[in-house]
Amino acid sequence: MTEPAASSLGEIIRRQRELNRLSMRRFAQLAGISNPYLSQIERGLREPSERVVEAIARSLQTSADALYEEAGLVAEEDPAAGAVAAAIAADPDLTPRQRKIMLEVYEAFVAAEPAARQTRHRSRAARDAAGS
Repeated sequence: MTEPAASSLGEIIRRQRELNRLSMRRFAQLAGISNPYLSQIERGLREPSERVVEAIARSLQTSADALYEEAGLVAEEDPAAGAVAAAIAADPDLTPRQRKIMLEVYEAFVAAEPAARQTRHRSRAARDAAGS
């Protein structure tokens, strides 16, 4: 990401924090980051990691993707993810609320998958080392 994009993301985070009427200190506590670090993010001086953006998004009760999108930092979408989202959106048997929930559940599973793969890999490596 370039510096203007990081600044834009910081501005979005600050605006969302203010809309939620959270002090910087309280918001930093909710997100699990330091107050000075949050200040640097909001001012565009530091670019937060994906993990920090996820924590910030949870504290704002939104998704990291929504923050990135609002900041104009849309990641390349996985074609399969787009197909799943389109299928959910097109299903006439689902209510709008059910569609929203299905998409949230799907996104949660997809977001958790890299961590699950990493855990499986570590477990397999530990079993292999124990068997040697």
